[in-house]
Amino acid sequence: MKKTADYIQKIEIDSLWSGRKHIVWELRPDVNILSGVNGVGKSTILNRVVKHLLERRDLERHMSGVTITFSPEDAETVRFDVVRSFDRAVVSSELLSKVTDLKLQTELDLQLYTLQRRYLDYQVNLSNRMIALLTSGDKDGQAKAQQMVGEKTHFQDLIDELFQGTGKKINRESNEIRFIQFDETIEPYQLSSGEKQMLIIMLTVLVQNRQPCVLFMDEPEVSLHFEWQKQLISIVRDLNPYVQVILTTHSPAVVMDGWQDCITDVEDIVED
Repeated sequence: MKKTADYIQKIEIDSLWSGRKHIVWELRPDVNILSGVNGVGKSTILNRVVKHLLERRDLERHMSGVTITFSPEDAETVRFDVVRSFDRAVVSSELLSKVTDLKLQTELDLQLYTLQRRYLDYQVNLSNRMIALLTSGDKDGQAKAQQMVGEKTHFQDLIDELFQGTGKKINRESNEIRFIQFDETIEPYQLSSGEKQMLIIMLTVLVQNRQPCVLFMDEPEVSLHFEWQKQLISIVRDLNPYVQVILTTHSPAVVMDGWQDCITDVEDIVED
């Protein structure tokens, strides 16, 4: 079995641009924010790293020009998630709707559909872990099981607080994510782009089960209003204190909640 890392220590990319210098980026274990003007290569860096990790995991081969140092250094892989921000139309949305019996029109809808499945798995896993604790003879088993339930409840409370301005609340009787708004049931696919984006980010982090994981986000603030941008990183780290955040952004609001020291400019990691 491959040893799994806690986080990424360093990223090196040779020839990010044709004939140009290479990237050496020393990472923090908690939050890493990549900044720079348009066209400098922020999204390209994230995409190259994600592609490299996918190839290591799925194809057992390494992408040329990308080197990743894990912590611990003898780890061979790392858990990671990727959140896409741009709500573009899905080319085959009609076909997908026939398959899923849902009206999936955009890329955010597809992410939500996938996360609904992961959320169901998360709940099954949560139940199994609670049963194991309660039947293990552990004197603290009941308290630990209640803490697990509390993590899911905390997620629901956070969503309710964020969405209270439009009167939406999580339907806590549903196994899937659904909302109640003025006594009407609302599917997540009916949310605004900003609401979908925040729900996607929070669900992605929740189903990590508070395990060490790397979360890549490319301009996650695109659809979020100002107050949500300010809270974003703090909410992510609240839901999973063991997640390593690696994101690009153009928004000063994203770093306002005490994350200014986590910013790296692309020009600062380009070497001769």
